[in-house]
Amino acid sequence: MSKNHVTSKDSHRQRPGRLIRKRGKKVGAAPGTLIHIGAVSTDDTRIRRILYNPTMLDEATLQQATECAPPAVSTDLGWFNIDGLHNADVIKKLGDTFRLHPLIMEDILNTDHRPKIEVHDDYLYIVIKMLQFREDSRSIAIEQLSLIVGDNYVLSFQERPGDVFEGVRERLRAGRRIRQMGVDYLAYALIDAIVDNYFLILEKLGDAIEDLEQELIDKPTPATLHTIHHFKREMLLLRKAVWPLREVLSSLSRDEDVVNNSEIRLFLRDVYDHSIHIMDNIDTLRDMLTGLLDLYVSSVSQRMNEIMKVLTIFASIFMPLTFIAGVYGMNFEYMPELAVWWAYPVVLLLMFAVGTGLIMYFKWRRWL
Repeated sequence: MSKNHVTSKDSHRQRPGRLIRKRGKKVGAAPGTLIHIGAVSTDDTRIRRILYNPTMLDEATLQQATECAPPAVSTDLGWFNIDGLHNADVIKKLGDTFRLHPLIMEDILNTDHRPKIEVHDDYLYIVIKMLQFREDSRSIAIEQLSLIVGDNYVLSFQERPGDVFEGVRERLRAGRRIRQMGVDYLAYALIDAIVDNYFLILEKLGDAIEDLEQELIDKPTPATLHTIHHFKREMLLLRKAVWPLREVLSSLSRDEDVVNNSEIRLFLRDVYDHSIHIMDNIDTLRDMLTGLLDLYVSSVSQRMNEIMKVLTIFASIFMPLTFIAGVYGMNFEYMPELAVWWAYPVVLLLMFAVGTGLIMYFKWRRWL
């Protein structure tokens, strides 16, 4: 290249991921000003280097950014993975070493970029979103991954430690085909690992939404509504991260000026097809959540109607009984039944007969 879903109040009180990150400290700054925008971390920036060729592999954790440099031997290839972007000085030293444009370094530190690709004379700059699923809160952690693909090196900048690249590292250690190919194949492998992880996240979200659907059918509660809104927000964040990726993969897989290796473009075309499939799955899950929201409203309305029906039936039964009791509760002097000894049990029997008759009538009309 030239365990269960979220239903508790405490879970919903967690601060959700921002759809738009604050950029106030960048307002008025000169282009190329290196200011980190993103989650603040107290961890030290870690640099891991892998040098390799078909017959050799060397892994090391570098202590200083000045130790990073493109491989000196023309047959060697290098992968430099940087964990942590909060230290702008480290990013500047790396940028100076690899001759990165100041605007590129600025974009690396600004973690609110949409996936994109920029072609420069000596390298290719790719922005992609790497996702991780948090089991405890059933939410998606999104971080920006910036790739710099040069002639014989790849730089990968992550916001925090932890990634989905262990499979790629194992393939490099095993000396498989990846070590026979150039850095463009390594970049493809990293992108492919990220996209494959999207499928795993969608599977977990799909399972959680199916469990939510069953709960909604069995016994919907106000916590169920909170969970539906939680997942709708997560799907919105996921769509925002994945949708622009299609343009990046389309450019990589079809533009010969970006990737001049036809075999690599074929691999990237397969990843592009995967991204289309992922977007279809996202749209399907979003439609399911919309349907669940409608189902919740219908379920609550139906439950309210059932309660009102029971209350109305009770009111209808006691209304004539109240009338009879009210008539005989009036303090008139001349009421013919007052002097008869059997009047009281007869009135009670009449009230019982009226109530029983109404219940039988309601059952006959299938209101009960």
